[in-house]
Amino acid sequence: MKYGICNLSIVPLRAEPTDVSELVTQVLYGEHFKVLEKRRRWSRIRLDFDRYEGWIDNKQFHLVSEEAQQTVLNSEPVYSSDLVDFIANESQQLHSICMGSNVEMVTNLGHTFEGKKTAGEKPKSNLIATAVLYLNAPYMWGGKTPFGIDCSGLTQMVYKLNGHKLLRDASQQATQGEPLSFIEESEPGDLAFFDNAEGAITHVGIIMEDNYIIHAHGKVRIDRLDHTGIFNYETKGHTHKLRVIKRII
Repeated sequence: MKYGICNLSIVPLRAEPTDVSELVTQVLYGEHFKVLEKRRRWSRIRLDFDRYEGWIDNKQFHLVSEEAQQTVLNSEPVYSSDLVDFIANESQQLHSICMGSNVEMVTNLGHTFEGKKTAGEKPKSNLIATAVLYLNAPYMWGGKTPFGIDCSGLTQMVYKLNGHKLLRDASQQATQGEPLSFIEESEPGDLAFFDNAEGAITHVGIIMEDNYIIHAHGKVRIDRLDHTGIFNYETKGHTHKLRVIKRII
Protein backbone atom coordinates (compact mmCIF):
# COMPACT_ATOMS: atom_id res chain seq x y z
CA MET A 1 0.00 0.00 0.00
CA LYS A 2 1.23 3.49 -0.89
CA TYR A 3 0.37 6.67 0.99
CA GLY A 4 0.23 10.33 0.07
CA ILE A 5 -0.22 13.84 1.43
CA CYS A 6 -1.48 16.92 -0.36
CA ASN A 7 1.36 19.44 -0.72
CA LEU A 8 -0.66 22.08 -2.62
CA SER A 9 -3.40 24.41 -1.45
CA ILE A 10 -6.56 23.05 -3.13
CA VAL A 11 -6.46 19.96 -5.35
CA PRO A 12 -9.46 18.53 -7.24
CA LEU A 13 -10.54 14.96 -6.58
CA ARG A 14 -12.39 13.67 -9.63
CA ALA A 15 -14.84 10.88 -10.40
CA GLU A 16 -12.71 9.58 -13.29
CA PRO A 17 -8.98 9.87 -14.19
CA THR A 18 -9.31 12.86 -16.51
CA ASP A 19 -9.21 16.64 -16.11
CA VAL A 20 -12.71 17.01 -17.55
CA SER A 21 -14.32 14.58 -15.10
CA GLU A 22 -16.75 15.65 -12.38
CA LEU A 23 -15.25 17.26 -9.29
CA VAL A 24 -16.43 15.08 -6.40
CA THR A 25 -14.56 16.90 -3.62
CA GLN A 26 -11.34 18.80 -2.94
CA VAL A 27 -8.16 17.76 -1.18
CA LEU A 28 -6.79 20.55 0.99
CA TYR A 29 -3.19 21.13 1.97
CA GLY A 30 -1.98 18.58 4.53
CA GLU A 31 -4.75 16.03 3.94
CA HIS A 32 -3.42 12.49 3.88
CA PHE A 33 -4.70 9.41 2.13
CA LYS A 34 -4.11 5.89 0.89
CA VAL A 35 -3.19 5.35 -2.76
CA LEU A 36 -5.45 2.52 -3.93
CA GLU A 37 -4.32 2.44 -7.57
CA LYS A 38 -1.51 4.29 -9.33
CA ARG A 39 -1.44 4.88 -13.09
CA ARG A 40 0.95 6.89 -15.22
CA ARG A 41 -0.88 10.22 -14.76
CA TRP A 42 -3.56 9.56 -12.15
CA SER A 43 -4.03 7.77 -8.84
CA ARG A 44 -7.20 6.59 -7.16
CA ILE A 45 -7.07 7.49 -3.48
CA ARG A 46 -9.09 7.16 -0.28
CA LEU A 47 -8.95 10.13 2.09
CA ASP A 48 -8.20 9.13 5.67
CA PHE A 49 -10.49 11.77 7.18
CA ASP A 50 -13.80 10.64 5.64
CA ARG A 51 -12.80 7.63 3.47
CA TYR A 52 -13.97 9.45 0.34
CA GLU A 53 -12.53 8.05 -2.88
CA GLY A 54 -11.63 9.60 -6.21
CA TRP A 55 -8.88 10.30 -8.74
CA ILE A 56 -6.05 12.77 -8.18
CA ASP A 57 -3.39 14.00 -10.62
CA ASN A 58 -0.02 12.43 -9.77
CA LYS A 59 1.63 15.86 -10.06
CA GLN A 60 -0.52 17.23 -7.26
CA PHE A 61 0.48 15.20 -4.23
CA HIS A 62 3.53 13.89 -2.44
CA LEU A 63 4.12 10.21 -1.64
CA VAL A 64 5.07 9.42 1.97
CA SER A 65 6.38 6.33 3.72
CA GLU A 66 4.17 4.03 5.77
CA GLU A 67 6.00 5.25 8.89
CA ALA A 68 5.24 8.89 8.04
CA GLN A 69 1.62 7.98 7.36
CA GLN A 70 1.35 6.29 10.74
CA THR A 71 2.83 9.35 12.44
CA VAL A 72 0.17 11.51 10.81
CA LEU A 73 -2.62 9.15 11.86
CA ASN A 74 -1.37 9.09 15.44
CA SER A 75 -1.09 12.87 15.70
CA GLU A 76 -3.87 15.29 16.54
CA PRO A 77 -4.64 17.39 13.45
CA VAL A 78 -3.91 21.11 13.63
CA TYR A 79 -5.84 23.27 11.17
CA SER A 80 -5.18 26.74 9.82
CA SER A 81 -7.97 28.99 11.09
CA ASP A 82 -7.73 32.14 8.95
CA LEU A 83 -9.73 32.28 5.72
CA VAL A 84 -6.45 32.46 3.79
CA ASP A 85 -2.92 31.98 5.08
CA PHE A 86 0.50 31.02 3.79
CA ILE A 87 3.13 28.35 4.16
CA ALA A 88 6.76 28.92 3.13
CA ASN A 89 8.93 26.36 1.37
CA GLU A 90 12.66 25.82 1.83
CA SER A 91 13.38 28.71 -0.58
CA GLN A 92 11.05 30.94 1.46
CA GLN A 93 8.58 31.10 -1.40
CA LEU A 94 5.04 31.62 -0.14
CA HIS A 95 2.15 29.32 -1.01
CA SER A 96 -1.42 30.21 -0.11
CA ILE A 97 -3.60 27.77 1.85
CA CYS A 98 -7.25 27.91 2.91
CA MET A 99 -8.97 27.63 6.25
CA GLY A 100 -9.08 24.01 7.38
CA SER A 101 -5.73 22.98 5.93
CA ASN A 102 -3.86 20.51 8.13
CA VAL A 103 -0.60 22.20 9.12
CA GLU A 104 0.49 19.67 11.75
CA MET A 105 2.99 17.96 9.41
CA VAL A 106 4.35 20.94 7.45
CA THR A 107 7.92 19.96 8.34
CA ASN A 108 7.42 16.62 6.54
CA LEU A 109 6.96 18.65 3.36
CA GLY A 110 9.88 20.97 4.05
CA HIS A 111 7.50 23.85 4.82
CA THR A 112 6.98 26.27 7.68
CA PHE A 113 3.75 27.82 8.96
CA GLU A 114 3.44 30.77 11.31
CA GLY A 115 -0.26 31.56 11.06
CA LYS A 116 -3.26 31.04 13.32
CA LYS A 117 -4.14 27.45 14.22
CA THR A 118 -6.92 25.51 15.84
CA ALA A 119 -6.90 22.00 17.28
CA GLY A 120 -8.99 19.72 19.46
CA GLU A 121 -12.71 19.50 20.16
CA LYS A 122 -14.52 22.80 20.60
CA PRO A 123 -17.91 23.26 22.29
CA LYS A 124 -21.03 23.01 20.17
CA SER A 125 -21.67 26.72 20.76
CA ASN A 126 -18.63 27.50 18.57
CA LEU A 127 -20.09 25.90 15.42
CA ILE A 128 -22.17 28.87 14.32
CA ALA A 129 -19.29 31.34 14.71
CA THR A 130 -17.23 29.10 12.44
CA ALA A 131 -20.04 28.70 9.90
CA VAL A 132 -20.48 32.47 9.60
CA LEU A 133 -16.85 32.74 8.43
CA TYR A 134 -17.99 31.08 5.19
CA LEU A 135 -20.91 33.48 4.68
CA ASN A 136 -21.28 34.58 1.01
CA ALA A 137 -18.81 31.96 -0.25
CA PRO A 138 -20.08 30.95 -3.71
CA TYR A 139 -21.71 27.56 -4.13
CA MET A 140 -19.50 25.08 -5.98
CA TRP A 141 -20.25 21.38 -6.39
CA GLY A 142 -17.49 19.46 -4.59
CA GLY A 143 -16.02 22.59 -3.00
CA LYS A 144 -14.64 22.82 0.56
CA THR A 145 -13.17 26.34 0.75
CA PRO A 146 -14.27 29.97 1.23
CA PHE A 147 -13.74 30.41 -2.52
CA GLY A 148 -16.30 27.74 -3.42
CA ILE A 149 -18.19 25.26 -1.28
CA ASP A 150 -21.20 22.96 -1.46
CA CYS A 151 -23.80 22.30 1.23
CA SER A 152 -22.20 19.20 2.75
CA GLY A 153 -18.72 20.66 2.31
CA LEU A 154 -19.82 23.56 4.50
CA THR A 155 -21.17 21.33 7.26
CA GLN A 156 -18.16 19.00 7.11
CA MET A 157 -15.62 21.85 7.28
CA VAL A 158 -17.44 23.64 10.11
CA TYR A 159 -17.51 20.48 12.20
CA LYS A 160 -13.93 19.58 11.21
CA LEU A 161 -12.57 22.96 12.37
CA ASN A 162 -14.23 22.29 15.72
CA GLY A 163 -12.72 18.82 16.13
CA HIS A 164 -15.66 16.67 14.98
CA LYS A 165 -15.92 14.27 12.03
CA LEU A 166 -18.68 14.30 9.46
CA LEU A 167 -18.84 12.21 6.31
CA ARG A 168 -18.66 14.04 2.98
CA ASP A 169 -22.06 13.92 1.27
CA ALA A 170 -25.40 15.08 2.69
CA SER A 171 -26.89 11.59 2.30
CA GLN A 172 -23.93 10.14 4.22
CA GLN A 173 -24.09 12.76 6.96
CA ALA A 174 -27.79 11.97 7.41
CA THR A 175 -26.78 8.51 8.68
CA GLN A 176 -24.91 10.09 11.61
CA GLY A 177 -26.25 11.38 14.91
CA GLU A 178 -29.65 11.11 16.57
CA PRO A 179 -32.91 12.23 14.91
CA LEU A 180 -35.10 14.89 16.53
CA SER A 181 -38.88 14.88 16.29
CA PHE A 182 -39.50 18.62 16.03
CA ILE A 183 -37.68 21.82 15.11
CA GLU A 184 -38.47 23.06 18.61
CA GLU A 185 -36.14 20.37 20.03
CA SER A 186 -33.19 21.57 17.95
CA GLU A 187 -30.20 23.57 19.14
CA PRO A 188 -27.81 25.81 17.23
CA GLY A 189 -25.32 23.49 15.54
CA ASP A 190 -27.76 20.66 14.81
CA LEU A 191 -28.10 19.63 11.16
CA ALA A 192 -31.25 19.82 9.05
CA PHE A 193 -31.53 17.55 6.00
CA PHE A 194 -33.73 18.03 2.96
CA ASP A 195 -34.91 15.67 0.23
CA ASN A 196 -35.96 15.88 -3.41
CA ALA A 197 -39.13 14.69 -5.14
CA GLU A 198 -37.80 11.12 -5.21
CA GLY A 199 -37.13 11.14 -1.45
CA ALA A 200 -33.33 11.25 -1.75
CA ILE A 201 -31.51 13.52 0.71
CA THR A 202 -29.76 16.16 -1.38
CA HIS A 203 -29.21 19.15 0.94
CA VAL A 204 -28.04 19.96 4.46
CA GLY A 205 -27.64 23.06 6.57
CA ILE A 206 -26.72 24.11 10.11
CA ILE A 207 -29.53 25.25 12.40
CA MET A 208 -29.08 28.62 14.10
CA GLU A 209 -31.04 30.36 16.85
CA ASP A 210 -34.64 31.56 16.35
CA ASN A 211 -35.42 29.18 13.45
CA TYR A 212 -32.71 30.39 11.09
CA ILE A 213 -30.40 28.14 9.06
CA ILE A 214 -27.04 28.70 7.38
CA HIS A 215 -26.51 26.67 4.22
CA ALA A 216 -24.92 26.76 0.76
CA HIS A 217 -27.46 27.53 -1.97
CA GLY A 218 -26.09 29.79 -4.69
CA LYS A 219 -23.84 31.07 -1.93
CA VAL A 220 -23.50 30.45 1.78
CA ARG A 221 -26.53 32.28 3.13
CA ILE A 222 -28.87 32.52 6.11
CA ASP A 223 -32.57 31.77 5.61
CA ARG A 224 -35.62 30.90 7.70
CA LEU A 225 -36.37 27.31 8.68
CA ASP A 226 -39.90 26.06 9.36
CA HIS A 227 -41.71 22.71 9.45
CA THR A 228 -42.00 22.74 5.64
CA GLY A 229 -38.35 23.50 4.93
CA ILE A 230 -36.16 26.47 4.02
CA PHE A 231 -37.96 29.74 3.25
CA ASN A 232 -35.97 32.09 1.01
CA TYR A 233 -36.83 35.67 1.93
CA GLU A 234 -35.62 36.95 -1.48
CA THR A 235 -37.82 34.68 -3.59
CA LYS A 236 -40.61 34.62 -0.98
CA GLY A 237 -40.89 30.86 -1.29
CA HIS A 238 -39.60 27.55 0.01
CA THR A 239 -36.50 26.21 -1.73
CA HIS A 240 -35.94 22.91 0.12
CA LYS A 241 -38.29 20.37 1.74
CA LEU A 242 -37.38 19.33 5.29
CA ARG A 243 -36.77 15.62 5.81
CA VAL A 244 -35.08 15.17 9.19
CA ILE A 245 -33.11 17.02 11.87
CA LYS A 246 -30.10 15.30 13.38
CA ARG A 247 -28.11 16.03 16.53
CA ILE A 248 -24.48 15.10 15.89
CA ILE A 249 -22.97 16.43 19.13
